[in-house]
Amino acid sequence: MNLPSVRSTSLLILCIAIPLAIGLIGSLFTLPEIAGWYAGLQKPSFTPPGWIFGPVWTLLYVLMGVSLWLVIKDGTGDRPAQHAVILFAVQLVANLGWSVLFFGLHVIAAAFLEILLLFALIAATTLAFRQINTAAGWLLVPYLCWTGFAALLTGIVWLLN
Repeated sequence: MNLPSVRSTSLLILCIAIPLAIGLIGSLFTLPEIAGWYAGLQKPSFTPPGWIFGPVWTLLYVLMGVSLWLVIKDGTGDRPAQHAVILFAVQLVANLGWSVLFFGLHVIAAAFLEILLLFALIAATTLAFRQINTAAGWLLVPYLCWTGFAALLTGIVWLLN
């Protein structure tokens, strides 16, 4: 049986903790606005129930962390892996930026433009990760799809409000 090394396991935990920490920071902007400001917005009929967002984002952040771990583990520090990790970091900052713009600052138009940028960054990261580890690329596909859906919701919320 080939058990993972302590170093590899520690790296996996760190890689999962990083996106989860970004999600936690984002929730500091999001959670206080749910019952008041967000509840008062006009939303499309296909907006998911509020309780679904926490579990979905938690799962997506875990998948992102595992994906990052695979790239770091298999990339051996070469230039494509470094580029992929930088893209990952940039999209993670953009992920947080959406929460700040939408929930923190209530600037829906800017949040919509920002989430379009985020979608492009996730797509680029997915492709870069896939070049290093196929599974790492596939693990980002649910995040890409959910962000596409979130972009649609953000755009419609902007139009309705």
